[in-house]
Amino acid sequence: MSELNRLSATEALGRIAAGKATAEELVQSCLDRIAARESQVQAWTHLDAEAALARAREIDRANEQGALVGIPFAAKDVIDTADMPTRYNSPIYHDYRPRTDAACVALARRAGAVLLGKTVTTEFAARVPGPTRNPHNPDHTPGGSSSGSAAAVADYMVPAAFGTQTGGSVIRPAAYCGVVGYKPSFGTINCAGMKHLAESLDTVGVLARTVPDCALLVNVTSARTLPDFTSIADAPRIGVCRTSRWQRASAATHAVLERAAAILSRRGASVVDFELPAEFDRLYEEQPLISGFEAARALMPEYLAQRALLSEHMRSQVERFMATPRRQYSEAMRHAQACRRRFSEIAADAAFDVLLTPSAPGEAPAGTASTGESLFNRNWTLLGLPCLTLPVGTGAAGLPIGVQLVADYDQDERLLRAAHWVRHALD
Repeated sequence: MSELNRLSATEALGRIAAGKATAEELVQSCLDRIAARESQVQAWTHLDAEAALARAREIDRANEQGALVGIPFAAKDVIDTADMPTRYNSPIYHDYRPRTDAACVALARRAGAVLLGKTVTTEFAARVPGPTRNPHNPDHTPGGSSSGSAAAVADYMVPAAFGTQTGGSVIRPAAYCGVVGYKPSFGTINCAGMKHLAESLDTVGVLARTVPDCALLVNVTSARTLPDFTSIADAPRIGVCRTSRWQRASAATHAVLERAAAILSRRGASVVDFELPAEFDRLYEEQPLISGFEAARALMPEYLAQRALLSEHMRSQVERFMATPRRQYSEAMRHAQACRRRFSEIAADAAFDVLLTPSAPGEAPAGTASTGESLFNRNWTLLGLPCLTLPVGTGAAGLPIGVQLVADYDQDERLLRAAHWVRHALD
């Protein structure tokens, strides 16, 4: 079996440009891996091998050019695709075929990327999981809601995939599966063609195995500056933010974060402790309130037309949050906006470029009835900040543990440069 599927996207681009590999060979290598492993991992809800190979051959024949030319990718199944079904992990949409691609898929294809298929999501990117297993241990969850995207990238089925995050749905599964997950600043990638759960929170993100791959995919789909990763940047200034929920993280997470901070300091980074002001603590409760209030209204068409086909959990959530007074939602939104302004003021004056904080409470929990807890993600998501998780350690069960880097809003290039430096320093 070819090992081209194990290349990062940027490595594969180099091979194709140098004539050492073809797009067809790369796609076929990924499809071979999927054939060998999908029965155990169950990352995909739809796969179109013939169309992907035909597109790859077309690229090779025409010697097409593009920032992602020939690179296979996947799209979470809340993201529309014109030539594949989009089901949102709901029987309501079993036969649904969108007329057009979502913006992120269209832009990736425009750059020459080859869509292999759709990856498993939780129901409407909320809480009820699909069948996907953690590729490191099938008895553990891969996280959610971008379950299939994280598992497919981690298992070398595809070098990159789109996910979405409303609470922790990119960062947490990336951490659980041991890959790089990048949730850019809110609004970076256009959400057209994505099934919204909570429009003030939903963010299209990417999962890959390297920081440059994540940066490239976001550059192509948003025109954000692509940092020059050919030379390692100066050591960043890092604020260690354990957060007020630190005691709810596992001992292994504590050890991984503290060890990472110590190594980064020895490598030349300025490392200082940082504590968020007390008023930020309310964000942990406000994010679920805002998400639930908006999701109840976003899913009202499905609730009214096909209530019996929603999960019991989803029905109860819609009913609960439809009864939530608007004033509670409005107060939470006002407080979140105030915290966003306050964080930018703090970041402008603070002695850090990025924060170092947990990606998740611990390694992936056993079982697949739950996708884990978004506790260490929801506050940053509500603030709209760019976040990136790196795999840096393991827990008691031998599963990956990540650390999360966070920057101020719209400081994505700073975040990516720092993350690239941190990855190399920890390696």
